[in-house]
Amino acid sequence: MAIRITPDSGSFIQDRDANTFIGIDLPVRKSTGVEGYFASTTSTIEAVKIDILNLLNTRVGERYMQPTLGVQLHKFLFEQITIGIIDEIKMSISDSFKQWLPYVIINNLIVQEEETTGLTNVLIIKINFSISQDPLTRETVEVELTA
Repeated sequence: MAIRITPDSGSFIQDRDANTFIGIDLPVRKSTGVEGYFASTTSTIEAVKIDILNLLNTRVGERYMQPTLGVQLHKFLFEQITIGIIDEIKMSISDSFKQWLPYVIINNLIVQEEETTGLTNVLIIKINFSISQDPLTRETVEVELTA
């Protein structure tokens, strides 16, 4: 028998079952519920958001046996922010997503420098994305890098 998927039922089968957990939630912490030892995400889109945050916060070469995993964001923190540097950052993010998160569609990518009065450099990255299996559902992830 076929199962009709309606917009209110969730796009993924695992999202409709309240007892199915997709991945580990961030920040990593002990669970207070039934999902296991660690707190877990309950929807596919939340799990993808965690995947994006993990990829953006991983430096290339940091992961053992995966030397190309990550995004080269930290090398740009001490650079003068110009249009060329912003384009390099966007290209680095896009290339990493194509390799490590091919199921994520980047709809809008904003990279900006925050004006600070001290000696800190702050990069703010906002990614509006959707998943290839469900392109109508859009979410946004924001990462702030400080040096």
